Amino acid sequence: MKKFAIYKRKTGYFYYEYYDNMQDLQNTDFKDIIKEESLPVVLDGKGGYYHFTENDFGFIEVIESEKEIPLPLEKLYFKNSEDFQLGWIAPNGDTYSCDYASHSKLAAMLSAKFFPNAPFPDQALGRAGWIKVIDSWDGTERKHEQFVYSFSGKITNAQANTLFDLGLYSKPEVKELLKSSEGRW
Repeated sequence: MKKFAIYKRKTGYFYYEYYDNMQDLQNTDFKDIIKEESLPVVLDGKGGYYHFTENDFGFIEVIESEKEIPLPLEKLYFKNSEDFQLGWIAPNGDTYSCDYASHSKLAAMLSAKFFPNAPFPDQALGRAGWIKVIDSWDGTERKHEQFVYSFSGKITNAQANTLFDLGLYSKPEVKELLKSSEGRW
């Protein structure tokens, strides 16, 4: 049974492996690096670790789980959140939130749930009509904006309604998607 420190951000929860004793660290690459006086620690999943305190920003709780991914999809990436800014939109209009660098991780989880065995998650979602809202950066003006991408160049009526609710109808790419899709509804 593994322990995980659970944290919350605006787009969903995330987790780090949590270790509070040397015995549990024996099966990790950190067994000879982390000393007992440094415990408890969390492994950041990127090859690093840091000392854990309950005052860590966004910390919620420590849980135990036998699963590699201790939380379900809808907790890791909030579904139909009022705060949706970036992420994926299903053909039925459901949104799944992520931050600017997590679209591929979210795509892998969505694909595992909806299209098991698909070798390329982003393409599987795109071919099935999912669209993604990404962070677009204009390098000259240093301005970040939302950009809506459709693999097929089309969207569903439900996605159009969601884009309207998100206030994205005025985006040039959304106008083009609406024009190319309206005859299909």
